[in-house]
Amino acid sequence: MAMWRNSMFEALIMPYPHRMDVLDELLAGTRAQDGVFNLTILDLPWALEIRDEAPLALATLVRGSGWVTREGTAPQRLEQGDVAIFTGPQPYVVGDSVHTAPQLRIHPGGICEPLPGAPADYSARLGVRTYGSRKSGEVMVASGTYQVAGDVSRRLVTALPPVLVVPASEVAGSVMEMITSEIQRDAVGQQTVLDRWLDLALITTLRAWFDRPDSHAPGWYQAQTDPVAGTALRLLHEDPAHPWNVTDLADKVGVSRASLARRFTAVVGEAPMSYLTGWRITLAADQLRSTRDTVETIARRVGYANAFALSVAFKRVRGITPTDHRRAA
Repeated sequence: MAMWRNSMFEALIMPYPHRMDVLDELLAGTRAQDGVFNLTILDLPWALEIRDEAPLALATLVRGSGWVTREGTAPQRLEQGDVAIFTGPQPYVVGDSVHTAPQLRIHPGGICEPLPGAPADYSARLGVRTYGSRKSGEVMVASGTYQVAGDVSRRLVTALPPVLVVPASEVAGSVMEMITSEIQRDAVGQQTVLDRWLDLALITTLRAWFDRPDSHAPGWYQAQTDPVAGTALRLLHEDPAHPWNVTDLADKVGVSRASLARRFTAVVGEAPMSYLTGWRITLAADQLRSTRDTVETIARRVGYANAFALSVAFKRVRGITPTDHRRAA
């Protein structure tokens, strides 16, 4: 079992031996780094309010079943093993009923606050990263948070609804089965293990979500299985700095210029060169914030002839100059 775990984590963090797809690229900056991970054990009737203020969060019922509620969205059922993903800093509640008042509140940093009316002090520590009144409680809720680094990852977050729930049957079972043993372990390097577990849980959950017919997956995800649009999309992502035009791209894909433009626009939702411009600006925005490289260097790296050309495109897309964007960071 230990060997399997190690190989699984290595597969996640080692460079891919094959071409990265668009989801790979968007997930690369969405990682659990020093992620706060709590296991809360409660008894019926129960409700837990989570105010972690994270841009991306996960919750799953290790034991029991209940409901997920969040202001502005319809309540969703959560069975044992189901995984819920939350986008945005707004609080959410997980409880046995949509009518049960929260008895415990989790603040940023995993700080637990007992609320009036609780039958027991669920903020008491039962072990490492574990809270509740007794270890044999009827319900176990695991929750974790993610950091979203830069504009590339924000493209992923904005493609998701405020709340999504994926049934246990569609999530990789071997990943979810590790949670109870790993979250309560106090071993050397355990934070890294939990961070990588959160990464795996996110990846398997989102992949299952996007594959569902009712997920309304964004065009860039749906296009990846399309022989025309998907091939063009991969080429653009593999070498965004190449001086692409529709004719050149169509030749690489092996279709006519008109066929590529028509199919790409229909599947992805925008024309190939429009998509490329948005992707180049996103890459430039990330590098402006995360490096000290000159605007000229970044411009050439993402496909513009010089700093002036990047500035013009950046101002047209974002409404501000690259320099202003960097200063705001």
